[in-house]
Amino acid sequence: MRSLLDFRHLLVLTLALAFILPTVSQAQVAVSITVAPPVIPVYAQPACPVEGYLWTPGYWAWGPAGYYWVPGVWVAPPRVGLLWTPGYWGFVGGVYGWHAGYWGPHIGFYGGVNYGFGYGGVGFVGGVWRGSVFAYNTAVVHVDETVVRNVYVDRTVINNTTVVNRVSFNGPGGVMARPTAQEQVAIREQHFQPTQDQVSHQMSASHDRSMLASENHGTPQHAAFASVNQRQFNQQQRIANGIRSGQMTAGQAAHVEHQEADIHREVQNDRAANGGHLTPQEHNQVEHQQNNVSHEIYKDKHDEK
Repeated sequence: MRSLLDFRHLLVLTLALAFILPTVSQAQVAVSITVAPPVIPVYAQPACPVEGYLWTPGYWAWGPAGYYWVPGVWVAPPRVGLLWTPGYWGFVGGVYGWHAGYWGPHIGFYGGVNYGFGYGGVGFVGGVWRGSVFAYNTAVVHVDETVVRNVYVDRTVINNTTVVNRVSFNGPGGVMARPTAQEQVAIREQHFQPTQDQVSHQMSASHDRSMLASENHGTPQHAAFASVNQRQFNQQQRIANGIRSGQMTAGQAAHVEHQEADIHREVQNDRAANGGHLTPQEHNQVEHQQNNVSHEIYKDKHDEK
């Protein structure tokens, strides 16, 4: 009986998408369920670590144990000139369907969901491609300007309205948005699937119980990362916490930060040598090095005792 009901729900969703929302019918519905996703958590954006990386906002995905948070992360686009259209949940016919994100020459429809950091519900205002170079709007996104030089400031795109509840789905009870004319054009353009790094990033989140909504109650502790398979942003938070708590001196923090910078440069060189990706062996090496750095955060203080 349950399977029959699920089939009927899926059939209703498919018909609704075909007749009610024909402009988004090309978007693939990857999963459909009857439980609403949690609201989008408010979190800090880590600085862009590499020139040319683009921000992909965090989102709630669905797995065997329920909703889990996939942290926002900076990633390398598959090619110059492409932009990331985030995925979104759509509520139609009593079920929530996931429309997967994709790369394309223009930003498409992402349900009107406010993901933040330039993704306010329509389009993207966090930066633009200028030829083969991506320029970042630092009024909206966070970049390390010692690494990223192509920046500009456009505060006119900032929405000063305070967002209290960042609803995470489109449809009744959520964001009642329809595709704009520009988004309808973008829907029909050639799309590119998420990169290998993005797939790996979601897979890692799906295996982390702390990302489950049932565990974090909609507020994941680590909601964003500087880059895939790295914990640099969280490492910086731990360093700052160590100093504030008196468990690290400024000199010890500087030593740890120097080690982090060496690891980051090594990752950049490895990516450049491998077409923008790390090999599995390099992933393991970075993980091992960062675990060693984590161990050193409190080691000196404990030794003093």
